Amino acid sequence: MTDTPSSPSSGPSVTPKAADAKADRAARQAAALRANLRRRKQQARSRQEQEADTQPAISPTDPANGETPTCP
Repeated sequence: MTDTPSSPSSGPSVTPKAADAKADRAARQAAALRANLRRRKQQARSRQEQEADTQPAISPTDPANGETPTCP
């Protein structure tokens, strides 16, 4: 008596309908992930633009930039 299965396949057989459903689900998930990535990238770009707009420009003679201004 042996414990090996009589069929040579290594796993349970999948019906074509189940395989199609799995492929459809994987395609929907991939599309959702791509859309989410695009949305996150757009949010990051808009945040960078907002930060650039709100930061004051530092002039070369401004003491706040870490350099001491020279006397004229």
